[in-house]
Amino acid sequence: MHSATYDNLLAVYRSTSILSVLAGIAGVLVLRGTLRAARRKLKTTSLRGPPGTHPIFGVSKDLFESSDTGEIFETWAEEYGSAYEVPTSFGGKKIMLCDPRALAHYYARETWTYVLTDSTRVFLERGFGRGILWAHGEDHKRQRKSLSPAFSHAALRKLAHVFYNCAHKTKAGWDALIDMSGGESAVIEIQDWMNHISLDTIGMAGFSHEFGSLDGKPATIQKVFSAFDTSAKQSFIDVAVVLFAEVFPVFSYIPVSCVQSLTDMQETLSGVAKKLLARMEKEKEEGVIDGKRGQTYRGPSLVKATEAEGGRHVTPEEVLVVVITYWRDHQMKELLLAGYITTSNSLTWALVELARNPDIQSKLRDELLAFGSEPTYDQLQSNLTLPYLDAVVHESLRMHAPLTDFVRVRRTTLSPLSEPVISKSGQAVNSISVARGTRIGLPLACINRSTAIWGPDAKVFRPCRWLEKDGIPKKAQDGFAVSEIKAVLSVLVKSFIFEMRDGPNTQIELCRGILPRPRVVGEDGDAMPLRVTRYEGF
Repeated sequence: MHSATYDNLLAVYRSTSILSVLAGIAGVLVLRGTLRAARRKLKTTSLRGPPGTHPIFGVSKDLFESSDTGEIFETWAEEYGSAYEVPTSFGGKKIMLCDPRALAHYYARETWTYVLTDSTRVFLERGFGRGILWAHGEDHKRQRKSLSPAFSHAALRKLAHVFYNCAHKTKAGWDALIDMSGGESAVIEIQDWMNHISLDTIGMAGFSHEFGSLDGKPATIQKVFSAFDTSAKQSFIDVAVVLFAEVFPVFSYIPVSCVQSLTDMQETLSGVAKKLLARMEKEKEEGVIDGKRGQTYRGPSLVKATEAEGGRHVTPEEVLVVVITYWRDHQMKELLLAGYITTSNSLTWALVELARNPDIQSKLRDELLAFGSEPTYDQLQSNLTLPYLDAVVHESLRMHAPLTDFVRVRRTTLSPLSEPVISKSGQAVNSISVARGTRIGLPLACINRSTAIWGPDAKVFRPCRWLEKDGIPKKAQDGFAVSEIKAVLSVLVKSFIFEMRDGPNTQIELCRGILPRPRVVGEDGDAMPLRVTRYEGF
């Protein structure tokens, strides 16, 4: 009896000890977080900003559920200035920067001074591995240097034929659809076609692999991205887990639907990428080029990156991650040069804007027809050969950036401003002190359409702003994606007239997915149907 009582008391003691330990650990973490927050508050300039709309999530839930955060951020910028703070989950805050000088400071120090948040790194690692988007500091510098030859002008110059091949396949497909309709036009869901173009281009240009989606072959990659977009309709639990993960990254491992979709996507992409790399390595060993043996292997540029020497060497695992990353993104920072979702998204928006603006579309077509032949890669890179095409593409990218906003963590303590803002105390400040660990947000959709930066017509699609004498001093550097967009538009705009299916007043909204995509209001998924008419004015 005494033994049983002793065992029971010992069990209670042990359970109590475990609970006490766990409670103690939780208390230490909370205290640590509170002290850090207090330290950041003391060392950070106290800025004005909007009040929280939720007792737990601040304004984070509103932003997460919004289809167009740019409008929200712009309203706040007009009220509080080009630098302001917004309340986030669990009493946290982040500083939003819309100031040009602060932006220049950011881009000059990216990956060193401004680093990814812990929650973002967990997301990228789970979805795409420890690649160039995940890395920062020396690791990012090493991977970027190793991969830069793969995206040099010399390497990309050889890929123009891939862009045109996919564009002409699309033209042939649309001609067939118009013929089947029995008239001179047909309603075509262009977003799906732009997905096909981007996938087939990246397959051939990056890995010498034919996905064949423009030929009607089913592609696993497209299915997994579509599945992820379909899962974008999330429950309150899904939203809560994502917002909790911003503060406590461990929540990223809770298997809610959006997290599970991310895991499924990673597994699928890894499987496809490994097969491609295995095939390319085998062909390299056998000296196979385009099915022909006995020749020196000149494989895709991404694989060539594994052959770099010394400190510029990247491992096959990192190349695998880059393969996955290359399909996924190019955002988040202008790393976003060529890819699947971002390029297809940008192509779709460019065609939508041309359909909305028939005068601009006609002017572009006239330039392309006057030029005659298909521009070479070097001509696509120049803003002098086809200046209006260049302006249309840059204006579309300005109006519809693939990524609407992103957040980084600050490592140092000062951000300069081009014009003063009013702090909470009512004082005008020309720079803001920012404690280490403070979250900094860049609302790209707001910045790209800011009247303070772009003038009173900032929200108007007006390509000529890029051609004016006192206009934009420097455009985005043209790379793989911009050249692909130009090549595709040069073929399609010469061949077809684009109109909104339901007339010029057709309403378009953004639908959530991996990245926001346009769709006609009332359509399912991300459908973006346009009326496409064969151009007969040659």
